[in-house]
Amino acid sequence: MDFSATRLLEAPHDQAPRLVGLSPGVSKTMPHTYLDANKDMKDEQGGLVKPVPGKTGAMGNMVFGAQYSHATSVLEVERLRALQMDPASWANDHHKSMADDDYDSNYDNNPELSGYQTLPAQDVKDDSELDAGSSLSPTTPSGTTSLSDQMSKLMKEESSPTKNSPTATATTTDMSSGSASSVEKGASSAAATSPAIPAVTGSSTSSGTPSGVIEGMKPNARKITQDPLVILRGLDYETAMGDLHLIGMEHQADAVYALQRSKQKARFLKFKDMLQQPVVDLDVLRKLSWSGVPTAIRPIVWQLLVGYLPCNSDRRNVALERKRKEYQDGVQQTFARGIEGLDQTIWHQVFIDVPRTNPKMALFQNQTTQRCLERILYCWAIRHPASSYVQGINDLVTPFFLVFLTAYIEEDQDPESYDISLLPPEILSAIEADSYWCLSKLLDGIQDNFTHAQPGIQRQIVKLRELICRIDAPLAAHLQSEHVEFIQFSFRWMNCLLMREVTLQHTIRMWDTYLTEHPHGFSEFHLYVCAAFLTKWSAELMRMEFQEIMLFLQDVPTDDWQEKEIELLLSEAFMWKSLFHASPMHLGGSK
Repeated sequence: MDFSATRLLEAPHDQAPRLVGLSPGVSKTMPHTYLDANKDMKDEQGGLVKPVPGKTGAMGNMVFGAQYSHATSVLEVERLRALQMDPASWANDHHKSMADDDYDSNYDNNPELSGYQTLPAQDVKDDSELDAGSSLSPTTPSGTTSLSDQMSKLMKEESSPTKNSPTATATTTDMSSGSASSVEKGASSAAATSPAIPAVTGSSTSSGTPSGVIEGMKPNARKITQDPLVILRGLDYETAMGDLHLIGMEHQADAVYALQRSKQKARFLKFKDMLQQPVVDLDVLRKLSWSGVPTAIRPIVWQLLVGYLPCNSDRRNVALERKRKEYQDGVQQTFARGIEGLDQTIWHQVFIDVPRTNPKMALFQNQTTQRCLERILYCWAIRHPASSYVQGINDLVTPFFLVFLTAYIEEDQDPESYDISLLPPEILSAIEADSYWCLSKLLDGIQDNFTHAQPGIQRQIVKLRELICRIDAPLAAHLQSEHVEFIQFSFRWMNCLLMREVTLQHTIRMWDTYLTEHPHGFSEFHLYVCAAFLTKWSAELMRMEFQEIMLFLQDVPTDDWQEKEIELLLSEAFMWKSLFHASPMHLGGSK
C-alpha cells in the first residue's frame, strides 16, 4: 500500500501509537507500508518482529513516527496489553498513575466532584445564543451573577482557619476529582436543573497565615492584577536576573565575566525604562527581546509582543479588566448547564489530554492547574469550529500559564513546583484569562496547522525537506537512501513547536525570539529553527540506518542542553532565514 500523507493527517488522534522495531532481516522498503500493530509481523526469515516499548510510532493505519504521542502513554498501553485490560479503560487508569491527587471514580453520582462547583438553577440562555466567533461574549446571562462574584462567594463559604492544613488540602483534592471514563456517559454526569459553574479550586483570600500572607506570593500580587506595571516597582537587576543569563561563563576570567554582567545589567535597565514609557515602541521592544527577556518582566513583555496588552499605558488597565471579564462571562455561559451540556467529543479529548500535559512537572499535575487548562482549551475549541481541539494545543498553553504565574510569586519560588492552589481566586482567574487570550493570539497565526488535514504542517514539512537539500545535501541524500520520509519525524516538530524535544524553560527562551519575529515567528521562523535542529545532528545521522535514525529522532539527546545551545540554535536559524527566506527560488523553485 502506498504511503498517504493525507490519510495519515486525517487519522484519529486518540489512538495510542506503538513503535514497531525492524529486525536486520526486514526489508527497508517496509517504511512505505502501513504497519498493523494488531497483527504479528514477520521478517524475511520468518521471525517475529517484536514491538519496542517506550517509543512512538505506528498503530493501525498510522505511519511510523508521525503520530503525536507521549512515550509515557505508550509504555502504559504496553503494560495494559500485557495485563489484557480493556483499552477503553486506559485513560482513567493512566490518569491515576501520573498523579497522587487523581480523579475520583464517583463522578456520575457527584457532579460537583469534577472541580466544577454546582450552584442552584438559574435563568441561563440557550447555547444557540452564544457567540461562535473568536471572541467571548462580554455579557452575563439574565438572572445570573458574574463568575468572579460566584467564585468569591464560594471561597468565603468554604474558608476556615484550617483551610490550608494537610487534612483540609487532602479533602479539597479529593472533592475536586472525577472519572475520565464517566465523561463518556454524557447526561448522567449532572442534573440539568443544577447547572455546574466552573470555580477555581484554591484557598480563600485570607489563607496562609492569620495576617492573610500566602506562602510564596508577592505582597503586591493583587495590585499586579489591576496594573501590570506594579511588577517594575522596586525591581532591580540583582532580584530580576542575577546570573541567570550568564550560566556557563563561570570559567571565564573575572574581567570577562564582569564585562558580560555589566552588559546584561544595562540591557535590563533598557527593558525597565522602555516598559515605563507612556507608549511602548514595539519595534524597539522586539529588537531588545530577540536575545531573551528577563524572567521577572517576561509576563508583561510577552503580553505586549503577542498583542494582548495595549502599548498605550492609559488604556492598559481598562483593557485587561474588560478582557478578563469577557473570558469569565464566556466560561460561565459555556458551563452553565454543567458537563452534560458540553460537546462530549471535544470535552472528552480535552479531559484526557490535560493530565498528560507535562506529566513530570508538579505545576501541571496540580488539580487547580488542570481545571484551568480544561476551561481554556474547551472554550477555545468551541469558538474555533474550523479546527476545534487538536492534540498538541494543550502543550502550547503551558508556556503562557507558567510565565504568567511568575508575575505573582516571589522570584525565589520555582514556578514548576509551586502549589498554585494557594493563590487567591482573583489571581488564578487573571492567570487563566490571560493564558486564554494569549493562546488565542498565537493560534490565530498558525490555525491552518490544526484545521482539517492540517495543511499548514504539510506545507512546512515540504519546505523543510527543500531547505535541508540546500543547506546539507549529503544529509538529505542519506535520509532518502534510507527511505526516511520527513513527515515521519518532523510532523511532531511542527505540531508541538519542538516542545517535545527541549525542556519547557528552553521552550520559553525560544518563544522570546519567536514573539519578536512578528507576525510569523511560530510558522516561518520555526521552520528554520527545525532545519537548524536537524542539521545539528547531521554527523550522527550519517552513520545510522533507518531504524536507528527513527529511534534517534524520536528521542533526541537534549537533556544536558543549556541556554547557550538554544542561543546557538536560534542564531543559526536566523542565518538560514536571512539567506533563503527572501529568495524562495533557491528552495526547489517554490514561491
